[in-house]
Amino acid sequence: MATSLRVLLIEDSKDDADLIVRELRRGNYTVACERVDTEAAVLEAVDREAWELVICDFSMPQFSGMDALKLLRARGVETPFIFVSGTIGEDMAVNALKEGAQDYVMKGNLKRLLPAVERELREAEQRRERQRLEIQLNQLKKFEAIGRLAGGIAHDFNNVLGVIMGWAEIGLDQAPESSAVHEHLSKIRYQAENAAGMTRQLLAFARRQVLQPRNVNINAVVSGMMKLLRTGLGDNITLETNLASDVSVTRADTSQLEQVVMNLVWNARDAMPQGGKVILETTDVEVTQDFVRAHAYGSPGKYVRLGVSDTGTGMDAAILDSIFEPFFTTKEIGKGTGLGLPTVYGIVKQHGGFLDVRSEPGHGSIFHIYLPAFAGTVDPPTLSPAEFTAGGQETVLVAEDNEALRELAAVVLRSRGYNVLLANNGREALHLFKANIDDIQLVVLDVVMPFLSGPDVYAQIVDLRKDLPVIFTTGHSAESASLSSRVEKGALLLQKPYPPQVLSRAVRAALDGRQKAD
Repeated sequence: MATSLRVLLIEDSKDDADLIVRELRRGNYTVACERVDTEAAVLEAVDREAWELVICDFSMPQFSGMDALKLLRARGVETPFIFVSGTIGEDMAVNALKEGAQDYVMKGNLKRLLPAVERELREAEQRRERQRLEIQLNQLKKFEAIGRLAGGIAHDFNNVLGVIMGWAEIGLDQAPESSAVHEHLSKIRYQAENAAGMTRQLLAFARRQVLQPRNVNINAVVSGMMKLLRTGLGDNITLETNLASDVSVTRADTSQLEQVVMNLVWNARDAMPQGGKVILETTDVEVTQDFVRAHAYGSPGKYVRLGVSDTGTGMDAAILDSIFEPFFTTKEIGKGTGLGLPTVYGIVKQHGGFLDVRSEPGHGSIFHIYLPAFAGTVDPPTLSPAEFTAGGQETVLVAEDNEALRELAAVVLRSRGYNVLLANNGREALHLFKANIDDIQLVVLDVVMPFLSGPDVYAQIVDLRKDLPVIFTTGHSAESASLSSRVEKGALLLQKPYPPQVLSRAVRAALDGRQKAD
């Protein structure tokens, strides 16, 4: 099968150019070429089209080959450049190679042209592949640095936010609804929740959240969001779906998957200020090695693909290169945080998937999300938080090294009737448990504590009481490698910051033997 090849011929002789094209076609190339012989024509051709190969005569009446070579290299054009000449000498050939030419072929020996072209095209592809890998590596390094920063601030920052949200909530319960105090506390809670949302988005981008994956059908997730999405899009944007009926199960944290869909749909909405159409599509796809090689990301295998397309303004290449960077936004100041698409990136990556984006100015955008397909059936739905509003009289051990959070947990749970034992580190928690082993019905453990971590404390507790339920509280997933396995086995997880009612529901759920509190 013939291979297409776009060639820029810098040659003053039409006959010589025809000979070169004939030789290329003999090598099974379908040649699309343009012959130029002046500086202005070279510049116009290079600005208009991306060429795969430049073949240049060395000596021409109006324009020398060396000038052409220097001109292209000075403009950053790295296209393979081969001299084909009848006059070039050895010294001049060496100088040409030093200036950036890849090879030279004598016109009297054109049989060398095809091997030279094949070699240079192959090496050019290898250079492009190295550049793609270098770009990927630099991006990963940059994202990892941001991830470390986000993880570093998450624990302490989320503790502070948790305390602010908790006491504001307690104050709201106690203040008359019509009072100024109630209004002020409501505003404090609202702003704290906004800050917590930004922290969650940073952690999602950094892949530092603890996932609670289940076997899910992505069609069910999308269908369950349609009313919310249509309301958010407004009347001037049409929302359509094309969901494959036989789509495979994927293993995902449902709330995180919903966040991906919402962020992509809201992003599409913002790209269509005058109205338009959003289409949600799902299908199974087989990602091949050829796809991975062409796109430089992903891994071969079977995936569930979610597509979100719009008829909006589209994006140019420069914007596409930056859309997943935190805080990058093309919106007006105050209209966006620049965390929506980075959050999508982080969630998809943490689920073992990848993204593919296509867009052109004036032609809209399409985001493809690839999530690994799994065998098996969909897990049953979890119970609603409304089912866990009751208090109790059981004894609960709470271990938290942050004094303000520890005090807040005690106030919240004691107000619900529970008997609460408090520990400020892992070692004290283990001591209190052993001293009250017959009375304690539940332990609430911060993951990171002095002396012993929460998972380490629980590992020793279950040696003494195998049936004891546990709730872990955490700022981000990097705090413990063993945490995810505990969650998989049924331990409840509260991601900081959490409001008092979520703690109450989680405690009741754990004591009742439930699988999830919110």
